[in-house]
Amino acid sequence: MFKTLPGGVYPTMITPYKDGVIDEAAVRNLVDWYADQGCSGIFAVCQSSEMVYLSLEERIFLARTVVEQSAGRMAVVASGHISDSLAEQAREINEISKTGIDAFVLVSNRLDLHNDGDDVWIQNAEKLLSMIDPNLPLGIYECPHPYKRLLTPKILDWCIATGRFRFIKDTCCDPDMLSDRLRQLSGTGVLLYNANEQTLLHSLREGAAGYSGIMANFHPRLLNWVYDNFETQPEKAEGIFNVLSMLAFTEAMSYPCTAKYYLDLVGVPMTVESRSRDPKQLTNYQKLVVRQMRDLHAAMEAETQKGE
Repeated sequence: MFKTLPGGVYPTMITPYKDGVIDEAAVRNLVDWYADQGCSGIFAVCQSSEMVYLSLEERIFLARTVVEQSAGRMAVVASGHISDSLAEQAREINEISKTGIDAFVLVSNRLDLHNDGDDVWIQNAEKLLSMIDPNLPLGIYECPHPYKRLLTPKILDWCIATGRFRFIKDTCCDPDMLSDRLRQLSGTGVLLYNANEQTLLHSLREGAAGYSGIMANFHPRLLNWVYDNFETQPEKAEGIFNVLSMLAFTEAMSYPCTAKYYLDLVGVPMTVESRSRDPKQLTNYQKLVVRQMRDLHAAMEAETQKGE
């Protein structure tokens, strides 16, 4: 039996760079910041990490560094599953898993490159699982790049039946589908972490294990507070959550540059360098919005501490 991952907030970790290479010091400082903010885990080497722009050696280095710096304080799940051929996928999975991560997260569209259907997806998944370490716990991420391959009830039943899966990063953004999925997964040991902040509170009430998304790079402490208190302080949690839900629309700005600018503002030194975005797209207007968000976060965090 694979161990159960802790519920809570799992930031989709960005990759800091300095002069075009991964900034190891900034990576380690960021891991410490996530821990200080109360995060239960980290999703490393994901789309926010710009994984398709990283070599296999860089993906391995990033996963290993996060595991080392976390030092057991948080669970670490990681992907880096970007190749087309199953043989190359198996190679990257086996190499990245040697870093000590708690689970390797498969990217759903890699198992059905041309969206040919569930039977093709399951056939490819079975082949892939036969080529990787049978003792490796797994997850699945409905990554939007290059296309979003949503998990169907048939695929979820297959995942449950394997006994291998522990982490699902859900990007369906549909409250009804979330409810259906959570009923299907209930009691199976397969945990669902919602990537969409607007539907997060709904999914927590329906039994989701937590949040794993972009905005945990901006307000993880507040997300953790909502996760910890949505049942015991429902009105206050909903009020705070409603503001966070609106702030999440800033995802449409020049992310991950926006996150790097924000993190530098709050004491995690790093550049705004990116391989997936031109940093020039981070305009003075966007910087102003990010600074306003930082100030609002501070006021909201003070509000959560009242009466404690």
